[in-house]
Amino acid sequence: MAKKTYPLSQVYRLLEPGPVVLMTTAHKGKVNIMTQSWHTMMEFEPPLVGCVISGRNYSFDALRITKECVLSIPSMELAKQVVGIGNCSGSKVDKFEKFKLTPLPASQVAAPLIAECYANLECRVVDTRMVNKYNFFVLEVVKAWIDPAQKNPRTLHHQGKGVFMVAGDTIKLPSGMK
Repeated sequence: MAKKTYPLSQVYRLLEPGPVVLMTTAHKGKVNIMTQSWHTMMEFEPPLVGCVISGRNYSFDALRITKECVLSIPSMELAKQVVGIGNCSGSKVDKFEKFKLTPLPASQVAAPLIAECYANLECRVVDTRMVNKYNFFVLEVVKAWIDPAQKNPRTLHHQGKGVFMVAGDTIKLPSGMK
């Protein structure tokens, strides 16, 4: 089979692994939601998540200053809201109101959970050494919530330029992992 070169600027579209999340922050009495897809699991226990946030994003300063957020994981039923949230700025719009989402109080952080999401992860920033150079934050999940009523949620996986893959079939194979 012949191979063809692929543009380096598009490599991220091949590797983007995890589901799109909605990150909430709270700073100076104002809550915000941003759509975020550049994240990775770093450790199991305690659960550590690394994420890249552009310094141009309204949420960047709130996260840098407060050092806490919530990562809410939406299912595909929220696809239109996910895209809409990603295409406007919290400096100008109350995204909870505009996209008809319900904030719920978190137990460990000031940022709210999102009721409509099937999972919510309360997080604290535990490492900022790569923020100045790469805008890379290391978050520790300090409390996790799921909605047991949402069975087998189909998550969104961003592939760039408005293209999303939706999680589908699940298969189980033998594993030696405990």
